[in-house]
Formats: sequence, structure tokens, C-alpha cells
Amino acid sequence: MARNILITGGAGFIGSHVVNYFVDKYPQDKIVVLDSLTYAAKAENIVGININQHNNEPYVFGISNLEFVLVDIRDAKEVDKVFEEYQITHVIHLAAESHVDNSIENPNIFVETNVMGTVNLLNSAVKYWKISDNMAHRFYHVSTDEVYGALELDSDTFTEKTPYAPHSPYSASKASSDHFVRAYHDTYKLPILISNCSNNYGPHQHPEKLIPKIISNLRDGKNIPVYGTGENIRDWLYVGDHVRAIDHIMNFGTVGETYNIGGDNELTNLEIITQICCIYAEHMDTMGDWNVNGVNIPIEYVEDRKGHDLRYGINSSKLQNLGWTPKMDFEEGIKETIDYYLK
Repeated sequence: MARNILITGGAGFIGSHVVNYFVDKYPQDKIVVLDSLTYAAKAENIVGININQHNNEPYVFGISNLEFVLVDIRDAKEVDKVFEEYQITHVIHLAAESHVDNSIENPNIFVETNVMGTVNLLNSAVKYWKISDNMAHRFYHVSTDEVYGALELDSDTFTEKTPYAPHSPYSASKASSDHFVRAYHDTYKLPILISNCSNNYGPHQHPEKLIPKIISNLRDGKNIPVYGTGENIRDWLYVGDHVRAIDHIMNFGTVGETYNIGGDNELTNLEIITQICCIYAEHMDTMGDWNVNGVNIPIEYVEDRKGHDLRYGINSSKLQNLGWTPKMDFEEGIKETIDYYLK
């Protein structure tokens, strides 16, 4: 049965990869991209999207199963129109404000987009779907591991049963949206799925994020800013592996369940900077004794982020038992990412 899949935030980093993957893999489905094209989005990252030179708006060219709608999820009436016009049957909800630093400077926009925007989508789904037919619909909410708070160095990794303990306005807004999604499942029987993913890297990511900033600064001969001592730990996952996980959960996940997605690749910020510098030097055929003490690595230590969580780590065994595993080798993924930013 053909699906009409609404992908919110489809012009963003992860969203554009999801759109390209679904358009190619499921030609029988209609893929409707909803995005308001904020600073972190780029419609041209979607295959088949061109930009109108007269009004600077995106349009689809040559892809029969793709639609693009320029809509802000904070506008409930416009979200309703999209559900009605395109007869949406499935939602993959990625649209969100996501940069922690920005959430510290302006928490309100994170509440408006991540919480109220999610509620608008949930309300439209309840309004237009026959909830009694769980097989015909899915509301898939893509979230973050940051909702779980922080881990100590010797703590076990996050599981789906880890209590929520968000520390930043960003993670608090995502935790709130997760709770609303679950509440709509409990109250209205909305067929929902949730995933909480670790840090992604790969092409299309905005240069404000750590890995593209490292690569861009190496390319431009600038120092690499490091918060605090650089000992904060994150789990890193290649974006293509995340996309495959989303597809797998969408097709095989149990309604009402949450799935953690991780790369089993925990690194300190200093370790990831050093590894990228070494891969970059080898990839560019340059010489250099790159090491974490700063020899030939242009590190600039800066004031630590407020409320900076020490460590995130994901246990994705529940999803791996469902049949998904990460595949991309970190070095190969970084080489691909370097090529993208150099171009």
C-alpha cells in the first residue's frame, strides 16, 4: 500500500539525507518535504530540488514522487492544510531547533518550534487520521540522546529505560516533545514511534557543529575552538547509518516503543579533533606530527559551555536485536565528510 510520507525538517542536515533515501528507495510512495528553511537548512541538498531565481523559493524538478512545501510547523493552520491537501498517512518528524548554544541564548524559539510545533503536528494527525486503523499510519518522532542528561565516566550507557534528566534548554524542549508524543499515544491512541540518537556527522551539516567546524577551520587555516578542557565525551554516528535506522524503525518498530540509535563510538572532543586532523593530513597528502598536546594542531581553548554535559553514551542493543547495526567505518565516514566540505 502506497504511503504519503510527510518529512518535517527535510531540508536540514539529517532530514535531507532521509528525503533522498526515501525518494530513491520507495518510488511508489509520495514524499512530502515540509521545511521553513531556517539558517541551518538547505533545500538544494535534496536531489531534484531547484531554487526559483525570481522568488528564491524551492521547486521540484524531475522527481515524480517528491513534493516540497515551505511551511513553519509553528503555524497550526498551515500544518492542517498540508495534512489535508496531501492526505498524509505517515510522519517522520525531524524539524527542530538543535544547537545547544543557541538554546542558551534564546530558549523561547526552542519551546515554540520543538514543543508547540510538535503539538501542532500531533493535533493534525489526530484530526485527519482514523486512529483505530494502526496499520495505516505512523507518527515517527526523531529525538536526541541529550534528553537523558549526562553520564559519569564509569557509568553504563543510556538505555530506553534511562530516566529523563535534560540539562540544556534544547534538551528540555526535546524531552518535552517526547512526552507529548507519548501522551498522544496514550490519550488518543496515535500510532507513534520515537528514537533517541547520538551525535551525527556527515555531509550537509551546518558548520556551527563540531566536526564540520574542525574541517572548515583546517581548510581555512583557523584555530579550532575547544570548550573547557576538551574532555567531554560523545558517541558519534554517521548520518547514513541513522537514516537506515529510521527506515528500519519505521517499517519494523513496535507502535508506542522508543529505540535508541548509537554508533558505539565514544570519543572525547580532543580525541575527535586529533583523529580528524590526522585523517585530514593523510587525505590531503600533507605532513605533520599531529597530536593532542597541540603540536601542529591549531587548538584554541575557550570558555566552557554553560551546563556542559560530561558524557553521552548510547546502548542500541534493542534496535540491533530488531535487525539494524551501524556500518560506516569512522575513518571512511570522516574522509567522505572532508571531501564534502572541501568542495
